[in-house]
This record gives sequence, structure tokens and C-alpha cells, in this order.
Amino acid sequence: MLNDPLASALSKIEKYDEQGKTECLIKPSSKVLKKVLEVMQDNHYIGSFEEIQDPRGNYLKVNLIGKINKCGAVKPRFSVKLDTYEKYEKRYLPARNFGIMIVSTPKGIMTHREAISKRLGGKLIAYVY
Repeated sequence: MLNDPLASALSKIEKYDEQGKTECLIKPSSKVLKKVLEVMQDNHYIGSFEEIQDPRGNYLKVNLIGKINKCGAVKPRFSVKLDTYEKYEKRYLPARNFGIMIVSTPKGIMTHREAISKRLGGKLIAYVY
């Protein structure tokens, strides 16, 4: 059994992208994982993805486009306020305005830039660059 499905899915995506593969199958599927993949897709880090129904559990088929340098889950899930985003941006991203941090806010899962513009805090889930 997996302890953190999001972390294992992101590490699998990173490995497959590093190896130059064009698609990746992720099992198990979850709502949070789908929202994180939607954010990554909106920011052009991955191509399309689809959920495939299976009697033994649903899984996701992700098309990779070779744009990911590094991605991963943030453990522990740090709480961030509006004025502490910069601290975590320095910790997880290599340079200013390069890459995204994915944040779970009361208004849904979004990038840290969207959360700053909407003046929201939340919990850090993942980072991608």
C-alpha cells in the first residue's frame, strides 16, 4: 500500500520524463491528483491526461511533453500565509519566476501566483519546474 500516492505519482512522472518517454500510467487515481495534473497541464508542464476506468481501480494516463526538470510533493504540508510565499519559493524553486508551487486553498487547488493575486493562503502540496 502506498503512503503518499501524490508523491509517488509525481516521482514517477519525473522519472518517465527524464527517460524521454511520452506517456505514463499512474495508479491509483484521486481527486487531488487530478487537480494537480490539471494545474500542471494549464502551465504547460504536461500534455493531456485521461482517467481510465478499470474494475480493479481507476488509473490515469498522462502524456508527457518533456518540459519537466524536477517535480515533487512537499512533505510536510506547510501552511503558508500571504507574506510567507517568498520563503518557500526560495526553498523549493531554483529562481524567481521560474516554476510553480501548487497550493491547496479554501478556493481550490491553484498555483502560488494565482493564490497571491487572489490574496489567499493555504497548504503547499507540490512544486514543478
